[in-house]
Amino acid sequence: MMQQHQAYKTNSVNTATPQELTLMLYNGCLKFMKQAKKAMEEKDIPSKNNNIQRAQDIISELIITLDHDAPIAKDILPLYEFINRRLIDANIKNDPEILMEAYTLVEDFRNTWKEVMKQAKTMQYSQGAKA
Repeated sequence: MMQQHQAYKTNSVNTATPQELTLMLYNGCLKFMKQAKKAMEEKDIPSKNNNIQRAQDIISELIITLDHDAPIAKDILPLYEFINRRLIDANIKNDPEILMEAYTLVEDFRNTWKEVMKQAKTMQYSQGAKA
């Protein structure tokens, strides 16, 4: 069963659109931050550290894949960098409040991204109906 689940996840990633991949990154980042918070509460430092680092890896990937020529990139990049710094602070200080501050920002990005995807799909359908 575990192999089937992994095959499904791998296939989902391989067939996803760039927009869906970005959504997966946001969701993954949120998942790792939740796990890090739980690890903090349980005083499991290695797990906290590992999960925060995985969240940081995702933020780094979002920074790398950001279209730096897009006008909005100059507004998004500093926010990604801020989130990354807050993750580092949360890890060093073992502070769940700082972690949740970063979580809220990533959650806002994810929710906005989902809305953009929904609007793009609606526009696509309405343009397709006219053709």
